[in-house]
Amino acid sequence: MKVILIRVLFICSRNKWRSLTAEKIFEPYSGLQVRSAGTEEGARIKVNAGHIGWAEMIFVMEKKHEQRLHEKFRQEIIGKRLIRLDIPDDYGFMNEELIDILKSRVSDYIELPD
Repeated sequence: MKVILIRVLFICSRNKWRSLTAEKIFEPYSGLQVRSAGTEEGARIKVNAGHIGWAEMIFVMEKKHEQRLHEKFRQEIIGKRLIRLDIPDDYGFMNEELIDILKSRVSDYIELPD
């Protein structure tokens, strides 16, 4: 039986709280390969063209992240599934409420096991 993997990239500003939390909670799910990155200079892992090229689905936390990707990776983003989750920078790493919001919003696009 062939396992289909979806390559998913989560993006926030500094890759310390929101996108890193998303990476950690979705990593164990079978069928997903997950990475995360940030758009700002001081990001833990700064998003680059390689990340965009690798990803099949890109989830951004806010409109500004979507805009930055369109500005910086105009060519690379063509044909990519780019989804804005509208999650403000109000949560710390692995915050329970953040985890619930992430699971709820991502499940609109990816079938997650219960």
